Amino acid sequence: MTDASDRSSGEKALVLFSGGQDSTTCLAWALDRFAEVETIGFDYGQRHRVEMSCRLPVREAVRAMNPAWAARLGEDHVVDLSVLGAISESALTRDTEIAMTASGLPNSFVPGRNLAFLTFAAMVGYRRGARHIIGGMCETDFSGYPDCRHEFVQSMQQTLNIGMAHDFELHTPLMWIDKAESWALAQSLGGDALVRLIVEETHTCYHGDRTHRHDWGYGCGTCPSCALRAQGYQRFIAA
Repeated sequence: MTDASDRSSGEKALVLFSGGQDSTTCLAWALDRFAEVETIGFDYGQRHRVEMSCRLPVREAVRAMNPAWAARLGEDHVVDLSVLGAISESALTRDTEIAMTASGLPNSFVPGRNLAFLTFAAMVGYRRGARHIIGGMCETDFSGYPDCRHEFVQSMQQTLNIGMAHDFELHTPLMWIDKAESWALAQSLGGDALVRLIVEETHTCYHGDRTHRHDWGYGCGTCPSCALRAQGYQRFIAA
């Protein structure tokens, strides 16, 4: 598994793209490094399904920002994983208040979500000739999700390569940076224009709230995702 310092400009990549802040930053990161970049999204019955309607407008806005990025941005793929929502009892797939559980994990954890996302991304990547897969998993602003950990991503890379007899590389450019540094990374990649795009067009709120506009973007302002994003933005603009 490689980090944000690696470059493979002659190859093709597939970005796990939800239309949120982290995945939009990862998309810009990939477009800055790879010859061709495709995106993949997952419709899994998430309560914040509004993110699915944000994906294509954000993609097109990113494309319009940079002629080089426009030339590299390829097809988008959407995978129906509604079965994941059907079998999950999570606050991300049910109208349930977000809280900690007796296990020590937040009830917004969807068991197996990133495992499924990376597996299906690898399946599509195999078919599309994209051996580089980019995801926005992050340990630094750790939400308590075990499938966001570095060791999980390392294990998945090994498993995918054994199971498919392939040579996938999983990239997690946000793994070791906090949310303030994620804003700074976006600015370094696309300037103030990319920061504005993330504020105005992306969606990260767990409740799917697009009615309340804050300095850092749209959201309820109270869910863990909004709180993390707001705190990071304040540190970013104060730096």
